[in-house]
Amino acid sequence: MRKLLIVLSILLIPISVARAEVNVGIGISVPGISIGINLPAYPRLVPVPGYPVYYDPQVHSNYFFYDGLYWVLATDGWYVSSWYNGPWDFVESQYVPLYLLRVPVRYYRRPPSYFRGWRADAPPRWGDYWGHDWRERHKGWDKWNRRATPRPAPLPRYQRRFTGDSYPRVPEVQHKIQSKRYRYEPREPVVKKYYKDQRSQAERHDKERKSEYRSNKERYKKEYKKERSNKQQNDKKQRSKQGDSWNDRRR
Repeated sequence: MRKLLIVLSILLIPISVARAEVNVGIGISVPGISIGINLPAYPRLVPVPGYPVYYDPQVHSNYFFYDGLYWVLATDGWYVSSWYNGPWDFVESQYVPLYLLRVPVRYYRRPPSYFRGWRADAPPRWGDYWGHDWRERHKGWDKWNRRATPRPAPLPRYQRRFTGDSYPRVPEVQHKIQSKRYRYEPREPVVKKYYKDQRSQAERHDKERKSEYRSNKERYKKEYKKERSNKQQNDKKQRSKQGDSWNDRRR
């Protein structure tokens, strides 16, 4: 299994690799995977009061929307996607946005077992769960100026029309649709890098597809010329044989 790590230059914290075939960007693993989220339609997202975060109170999962991306807390950690039904990419704990982590426990529709005993009106005790290193890197994470809380990102409602078989599963196709229909500029470094990586992957895929098309076109052109030349030679030989046969009959 091959692993690649690209570190965002503005961050000085080293990035560790977790459960990934290829790791691109800030602690986000790709390619996307399935985490059991299979919504029949676009989620009914409502704002978490006082936070720039949406959640779906009717989905039996810890399902959120923040800064232009969908976020899910599964049993083994946080996952992210630019489309409501995935595919999903794993996000390492040190890179999960703080505004998302500040959402109170009561808005987790399927809280993990380690939430047991925690106050419903307070954020989960991530420092207790993720340990000393995380606490040291995120001192004061649960204290902020609520008056400076940013506005929620607009919901990508255009995705409502994509359900069932019409839902795009290929990331390159998702990016192509989103780039035309969703113009939001994210704030979080992890989200900015996620968008950038998606764009780079889509552009690389498009170049590879065009290169393959040109290569196949040249190959088909050569094969066509060869077949045409062979046919002309065969026709010439056939005419020559017919001429010899006609001369033999005249004799």
